[in-house]
Amino acid sequence: MTEAPSPSWHEEIDARGILWLTFDRADATVNTLGSAVLEELEGIAGRLARQPPRGLVLRSGKASGFVLGADVKEFTTLRSVAEARALVQRGQRTLDALERLPCPTVALISGAALGGGLELALACRYRVALDDERLTLGLPEVLLGIHPGFGGTVRAVRTLGAPAALDLMLTGRNLRGKRTLDAGLVDRLCTTLTECEQAAREIIEHDPGARRPPWHLRLLSWAPLRPILRRQVTTAVARRVRPGHYPAPFAIIALWAAHGGKGAAAYAAEAESIAQLAATPTAHNLIRVFMLQDRLKAQGRGGTSVPGRVHVIGAGVMGADIAALCALRGLEVTLQDREQRFIDAALARLAEFFERRIRDPGKRAAARARRRGDRNGSGGSAADVLIEAIVEDADAKRALYAELETRMKPDAVLATNTSSIRLEELASALRMPQRLVGLHFFNPVSQMPLVEVIHTSTSSAEAIAAATALARKLDKLPLACRSSPGFLVNRVLLPYMQEAMYAAADGFSFDEIDAAATDYGMPVGPVELSDMVGLDVCRHVGGIVGVALGRALPDTAELDQRIAAGKLGRKSGEGFYRWEKGKALRGSDSRQPVPGVNRRPDARARADLEDRLLLALANECVAVLREGLVESADMIDAGMIFGAGYAPFRGGPLQAARQRGPAICEQRLRELAERYGPRFTPDAGWATVR
Repeated sequence: MTEAPSPSWHEEIDARGILWLTFDRADATVNTLGSAVLEELEGIAGRLARQPPRGLVLRSGKASGFVLGADVKEFTTLRSVAEARALVQRGQRTLDALERLPCPTVALISGAALGGGLELALACRYRVALDDERLTLGLPEVLLGIHPGFGGTVRAVRTLGAPAALDLMLTGRNLRGKRTLDAGLVDRLCTTLTECEQAAREIIEHDPGARRPPWHLRLLSWAPLRPILRRQVTTAVARRVRPGHYPAPFAIIALWAAHGGKGAAAYAAEAESIAQLAATPTAHNLIRVFMLQDRLKAQGRGGTSVPGRVHVIGAGVMGADIAALCALRGLEVTLQDREQRFIDAALARLAEFFERRIRDPGKRAAARARRRGDRNGSGGSAADVLIEAIVEDADAKRALYAELETRMKPDAVLATNTSSIRLEELASALRMPQRLVGLHFFNPVSQMPLVEVIHTSTSSAEAIAAATALARKLDKLPLACRSSPGFLVNRVLLPYMQEAMYAAADGFSFDEIDAAATDYGMPVGPVELSDMVGLDVCRHVGGIVGVALGRALPDTAELDQRIAAGKLGRKSGEGFYRWEKGKALRGSDSRQPVPGVNRRPDARARADLEDRLLLALANECVAVLREGLVESADMIDAGMIFGAGYAPFRGGPLQAARQRGPAICEQRLRELAERYGPRFTPDAGWATVR
C-alpha cells in the first residue's frame, strides 16, 4: 500500500493492481473541485500516465457525497475574463488527463455528483453508483448563470446524446435512482458499497468499452440536423427565460449547434463561453444567491436537538400541508381541528401528497403511520412543537393559546403560522410568552423554500433554536425576522401589489401591469399574484398590515365587489383574471371603462410603470433594513428571492438597487412622489444602501 503526499487525494493499490483513488478534501465537510485540488489530481494523472495501474477507481471519502461541484467561492474572486478562462482551462486540462489514462477508469459514485462532480465522473470511462435515496446526478451550472466548463458540454452529449444532455444542462434538474441508469449516466447501479466495489473490479477486469447512446441519438448531432433541433430547443427555452435575463441556456445551445459536442474546438469554445458568462451581472448575482442559500441552510446548526413530535392545529390547506411535510421528514404528527370532516379531508390530502412524493410502498406506509387525526387535541400534550394554522384572527388565536398552554409540556414550543399579526398581540394570552415564536410558511408549502422564523424581544433563545431546527428538518430555509406587521415578505409585497391597483385605477390593463413586472424578471406580475394568493386573503392581510403601519390604502371598492361576488382568484376560477387548469387567461380583464378615468395612459405614465411597481417594493425593503427587522440587506434579498420569487438574476431588491445606484433610485422615487403621491417618498434608510 502506498499513499501519495496529497492533502485531498489518497491512493491505495490492491492485490489485483487496481488503484483506489479516494477524494477527501482536507479541512472540508464536502468535496468540491478547487484549483488546488485540480492541481493535485493533474499531477497524479500525469504520474499514472507514465506508470499506469491495472485500473483506477475514483471514489469519495466524504459521507456527504461524491463531489458537489466546482468550488463556487473561487468564481467570486475572479477579476477578469482572462482569470475565468484560466480557471476553467485548468479544470479541462485535468479532466482531459484523467480521460486519456491508458487504463480502465471507474467513478464509484455515492451520494451527489453535481456540476463539476459529474463532469469528473464523465471523464472516467465507466460509472458505478450506489442506488440509495442520496444518489443525485446533475449539471446545475445554468442555475448559477454559467454552464459546465470542465468539458461537460462535450462529454455529456457524447455520453447521453444531444436531447438528454441538453435537457440536463438547460434545466439544471437532477436525476435520481434508476433514472440515472436509464439515461446512460451510470453503467451499473448497486445496493451496497461492497457491491459497488465488486462491480468496479469486474468492469476493470473485462473493460467492455465506454457506453454510447443509440445511433439515432448520435445522428442528431450530425451537422445537417443540428439546426432543426436547435430551433426546437431554443423555442422551448425562450418560453421560460429571456436571453437578456439568463444568457447561459442560449450559450449552451449555441455551443452544441456550433460543434455537436465533438472535437478540440468544442472544448476551447466551452472555456471561452463560460469565461464570458462568468463576467456577467447575471452570473455574479446567481452565484451570490447560491451563497445566500448556503447561509440560510447553515441556520440551525450547533447542537440544538430537532423536535420529534409536532402537533398541528388547523386542518385547512396550510395546516394539512405542514403536517404532510412533517410526516414526510420523519416526524410524528397529530392534526387537530374543530370538526372531524376537516381532519378527514386533510388526511386525504396527506395521502395524495405521499402518493406523489414517495415511490417506495414501505416508506409511504411508514409516512402514513406517522400522522394521525386528533379531534380532541390530545397530541398537544406530548408534542415538542405545536403549530397553530387557524384563521387569521387575533382573538381566535389568543383564545386557542389560552387553552393549549394548559396542556403543553413545560419545554414545548408554540409556533404560529400567522402571516401578518404581530406576535406581541398574540402573546398576551400566555403565561409563558417566551415560548411563542412564528413559523410562517408560504403557499404551496411543499414548493416554497423559505420559512420566516419570527421572534419578539421576549422569545427565548431555546424556542427560536427549536423552530429553526424544525425548519431545517423540513428542508426549508429559515430566515430570522423580528415581529412586525407582515414580517418581511408580506410587508414588502404589500406596496408592490397595492401599486398595481393604483395603476389599474390610472387606466392600465391588468395584462399591462403584469407585463411590466415580468419584463423586469418577476415570475408573475402583482395582479396574477393577488389572484394566486386569493383576493379575500389579500384584502384581509393588506388591511391588517396597512392599518398597523399607518399606510394609506388604494380604493378597495372594486376588490370588495369581486370578493362579494365570490370571485376570489385562482381558487374560485375567477378573480382579476379568469383561470383554467390553474393558469390565468391573458386578456380576461373584465373591467368596464369608468367615465372620467383616463383609459389610455400616456407615454410618460407607461415609462414610469415598472419603477412604480419595483421601486415601491425596494423602498419598503429599505424601511425593513432601517428598522432592523432582518439581520442584513443580504438576508432581506434572500427572503424576497426564496419567499416571493423576486427575480434571482437581479440578486434581490437591494442588490438591484445597489447595481442601479441608490442615489438614482432615491431620485426616481422623488419624481414618482411628485407625479403620483407621497406613497413614493424615499425612506430615510436609503443612505445605508451602499
